[in-house]
Amino acid sequence: MSDLDIQIPTAFDPFADANAEDSGAGAKEYVHIRIQQRNGRKSLTTVQGLKKEFSYNKILKDLKKEFCCNGTVVEDPELGQVIQLQGDQRKNVSTFLVQAGIVKKDNIKIHGF
Repeated sequence: MSDLDIQIPTAFDPFADANAEDSGAGAKEYVHIRIQQRNGRKSLTTVQGLKKEFSYNKILKDLKKEFCCNGTVVEDPELGQVIQLQGDQRKNVSTFLVQAGIVKKDNIKIHGF
């Protein structure tokens, strides 16, 4: 057995490069704008992924005043703070965040329907 040197191959991780890129400081932080269907024609628009340095309550106050809808800030254990607005406000919220200079247009992802 000494003549045969058996080498055990090390575990190869095909996603190691992708995970290394995501964990870098230059990774894009996306703001996700989603719609959730309630009952009937009622719906909720949720905004998540805003930076922690922003005051969520001030942004919410401006969004509510701008779009004439009600809303709240919800604390989620996995996602952090999430802004919820009544109605389908996806396009309105995305244009508002870009015009206010809070987020660049490239960093916004709109989900739903």
